[in-house]
Amino acid sequence: MPESSPHGKSTGSSTEDVFADTYAEKGGPGPVRTLVWRNIWLMVMLHAGALYGVCLIPTACALTLAWTAVCFFFSALGVTAGAHRLWSHRSYKASPALRVFLALANSMAFQNDIYEWARDHRVHHKYSETDADPHNAKRGFFFAHVGWLLVRKHPDVTEKGRKVELSDLKADKVVMFQRRHYKLSVLILCFLVPMLVPWYFWGESLLVGYFLPVLLRYTVALNATWLVNSAAHMWGNRPYDHTINPRENRIVAFSAIGEGFHNYHHTFPFDYATSEFGCRLNLTTAFIDLMCFLRLACERRSASKEMIAARVQRTGDGSVKSG
Repeated sequence: MPESSPHGKSTGSSTEDVFADTYAEKGGPGPVRTLVWRNIWLMVMLHAGALYGVCLIPTACALTLAWTAVCFFFSALGVTAGAHRLWSHRSYKASPALRVFLALANSMAFQNDIYEWARDHRVHHKYSETDADPHNAKRGFFFAHVGWLLVRKHPDVTEKGRKVELSDLKADKVVMFQRRHYKLSVLILCFLVPMLVPWYFWGESLLVGYFLPVLLRYTVALNATWLVNSAAHMWGNRPYDHTINPRENRIVAFSAIGEGFHNYHHTFPFDYATSEFGCRLNLTTAFIDLMCFLRLACERRSASKEMIAARVQRTGDGSVKSG
């Protein structure tokens, strides 16, 4: 299966030829899009398999459907609580056990290894809505959602990606171990475990086990992540900073377990909750809070109420009152 990352980035050396999101310059006034046909066919086959999985839902037992939901939530946490809030933004600290858990979940998500995901997300924040942004939303919904994975990436994405600070990731043993063994971990956690658990424990067919907890779950999770790059950069209000494109989008917040409060997140990227409203439509924040209660996480960073109110007053669009 193809890789992405959602904040679904994909500019790493190990996967550039699989999910290249870029351009090739062919003279003239500007860059020309070069399609990556292998990625296009992989995406077509992936989504066709997911549609077939939908057709198999009536044949699946309740335990298989529940297992599919568990795999979705587990893999989503690997992106939201792991690659995004922990490793990209360092918005809280996690114990070794929690970091290993999130790294395993991230491998099940199959959206590039943590190192590449965090690197590309830092580039996205630093150069948002420019040619250096891997999924520049100014180029339209389709490009921001999935099109960026189907064409050669703009040279600025590669150039800026080489300059972003990554020393903390290189020093993280969990991150680098996952990076070294990423392909094997994806094979086991994204494909084999979701498929074999229903077959072994309650006698589900391998066909249903493959198309529901593997392909359908994976495709839904990918699109939920991609919506953060597309819909949450286009539709919604901007109560914290009307000068930037990211928006507050409750549908995206629901589908991406808390990542849809995007105007807030780009205004206060260090805040572990990515929202001023705590756990509301934000299962990732609830998970991190639970981990802190269990003493598996600590030092959550957040914006103060005074800081939020001042920013709303200064740069907000006037659509929502803070607090």
